[in-house]
Amino acid sequence: MKLFNFTINPKEIRRKLGLNQQEFWTKIGVTQSGGSRYESGREMPKPVQELLRLVHVEKLDLSRVRKDDFEVLEYLKQNHPDLYRNLRKASKTQRGKRGSPSTEH
Repeated sequence: MKLFNFTINPKEIRRKLGLNQQEFWTKIGVTQSGGSRYESGREMPKPVQELLRLVHVEKLDLSRVRKDDFEVLEYLKQNHPDLYRNLRKASKTQRGKRGSPSTEH
């Protein structure tokens, strides 16, 4: 599957994470048998592709994301772009120190 100019191979990602199909696909609401079909080459719907990217590549814990989070981000982007950029830069620096994407809110 192609997202943002790079290819995501779900089977490869799953293996690198050391998860079985059940563990991997359940995290994004897909059955093991559905995930197996995607790993075998069946085309994935765009929402499933995006969930896979967010959860398994970006390491986003969807159970912690709220609508308010997106509203605050949008407000900052529109009304305080310098603050938004500074916070984003600080977040990336902090992530680099920890060695993995942040899931804290």
